[in-house]
Amino acid sequence: MNPLWNQQTAIISGGADGLGYALALRLGALGVRVAVLDLDAAKLDTALAGLGPTGLIFQCDVTSPDAVNAAVAGVLSATGRIDVLVNCAGMTGRTNIKSHEVDLVDFDRVMALNVRASLITFQAVLPSMLSHNYGRVLHIASVAGKEGNAGMLAYSTSKAAVIGMTKVQGKEYAETGVRINALAPAVIRTAMVEKMPPEQVQYMTDKIPSKRCGTLDEFAAMAEFIVSPENSFTTGFCFDLTGGRATY
Repeated sequence: MNPLWNQQTAIISGGADGLGYALALRLGALGVRVAVLDLDAAKLDTALAGLGPTGLIFQCDVTSPDAVNAAVAGVLSATGRIDVLVNCAGMTGRTNIKSHEVDLVDFDRVMALNVRASLITFQAVLPSMLSHNYGRVLHIASVAGKEGNAGMLAYSTSKAAVIGMTKVQGKEYAETGVRINALAPAVIRTAMVEKMPPEQVQYMTDKIPSKRCGTLDEFAAMAEFIVSPENSFTTGFCFDLTGGRATY
């Protein structure tokens, strides 16, 4: 275990369940002080119970700059610094539909949460990271953003945008101690996936050469490395977690 973990504070958006909560538990076990931002108050209470006395929770609409800035100010007040940001908050929107059937209101909601919110949280935490010339930012993308999933226009477009944002930010801050990367999973069984039409999930799973879904433990293990002090030279990169599906 790297002793630096015990000195660090991490913010995880959408961290009250699913991918975010799995990573929150893993980082908390390493000694990181974890702050979870989520809109669901009930899930936040459950998350806090799992994280223990060092955990922090903030009910927060991450699409609102004012709400995010207030939450980040609360984290800084409690801990004095922010070392890690992981953007897990996301939604699929309507799926199993063709592009001409996409509702623009639904499209805008997906883009607001999956892309705009990730920029909002990034802008809120970056000054703290730059002030001590250290930081790890992880944007959760998707293999859908690399290859596109038929029936998932809004989601695939949003995750492609997340990958593009990551590449830009990685280049812009490469001369600092802040490293900005993305992680593109294939299907991992979470509550978000369970809400999707079964035929859409089957379509995505069939594309995985490993012929299975990824696990939360596999996600958390890879994400841990990406935001670790050891990951000091890779930035602006999109890591693969797809069971062989990704082609680039």
